Amino acid sequence: MKHPVTPDGRYFVVRGRLWRMANPALDEAERSDLVHRLMTARRAVRDAKQSVDRQAEAAAHKAVDEVKQALGERGPVWWSDGAPDLNRHMAKSTPYASWYEQIGRSRPGGT
Repeated sequence: MKHPVTPDGRYFVVRGRLWRMANPALDEAERSDLVHRLMTARRAVRDAKQSVDRQAEAAAHKAVDEVKQALGERGPVWWSDGAPDLNRHMAKSTPYASWYEQIGRSRPGGT
């Protein structure tokens, strides 16, 4: 696995930072459609930056945000147990700290 996923499946970790996973309750067809839309929106961001079109870039960033919210990666959390959203927090500063320390020691070179 390229990036470790927290035991509860809510986040993956990149360079020590937690990033919210997509909602696992999405059916495969919907998830696939949303991922396709996300990639299209990200390409639009790239193209707008290359052409220095700030209006198009803003619209493309908005499209990325809307799709990420639909995926459950941003906006309201997709779990219902009342746990806080720790998206973008450093793993070592969260309740996942001991888990993160353990996996860091078990991976070659740490994480």
